[in-house]
Amino acid sequence: MAPIVSSFAAAVLLLLALASPAAGVNITRILGEFPDFSTFNGLLSQTKLADEINRRQTITVLAVNNGGMGGITSLPSDVQRKVLAVHVVLDYYDTEKLGSMKNRSAVLTTLFQSTGQATNRMGFINYTRRAADGVMMFGSAEPGAPLTSQMVKPVMSRPYNISVLEVSSAIVPPSIGSVDNSRAHAPAPAHTRTPAPAPPPSKSKKPMTPAPAPSDDDSSADAPADADGPDADGPAADGPDADAPDADDDTGDAAGRVGARASLGIVALLVILVSL
Repeated sequence: MAPIVSSFAAAVLLLLALASPAAGVNITRILGEFPDFSTFNGLLSQTKLADEINRRQTITVLAVNNGGMGGITSLPSDVQRKVLAVHVVLDYYDTEKLGSMKNRSAVLTTLFQSTGQATNRMGFINYTRRAADGVMMFGSAEPGAPLTSQMVKPVMSRPYNISVLEVSSAIVPPSIGSVDNSRAHAPAPAHTRTPAPAPPPSKSKKPMTPAPAPSDDDSSADAPADADGPDADGPAADGPDADAPDADDDTGDAAGRVGARASLGIVALLVILVSL
């Protein structure tokens, strides 16, 4: 029974050992074995970029030795992180893969491109293998940037997982330090003066209606031409003047009084005749 258990435990340990290389990378530990990259390795940890690298499953790091780090250490800390991210290619490349490219050149995508801060092709690297001597050259893909960094030697590789290649000098996109400044101090767009719209015609004013031509009837000539004129504000039918007697009532009362007087005169005449 004991031999079976021992064999099973050995098989499990073997499987774990085989699986551990594909589980991830530890760039700090890998570069820690090479003192020539201590400055490069220290900046990866200081800028927290090592954590980003360790989360990747397929990566190529273009490491710069201590003697060539002046182009990075002289930069502000926020720019250092961006430049270091340019040295991390998001694919696996070793010297064999780079040397077998038919066109002897390629555009490589870097970790800086994935941050969303890269502009003007700063997040890419141009790679070219010179036809004359076969030297492998690297440089920023930003327009006008030269190929000034060359391959020195392969440092380590774990096929299709991680590769570390030493390059002669730092790869610094010319405009990388001004990315944030250009956004922060960009002039605000000029506001174009828009002419104020003409005010709509007032609804309270009614269009003027021409007064009707005077006719032969004088009564119509005296009537107001506009219904909204001063006469329109006169008392309504149910106003105080509505209770005043009209002309027809006065005429009837006068006729009644005349008839009463005539009757009295006739009665008086009859009385005189009877008395005679």
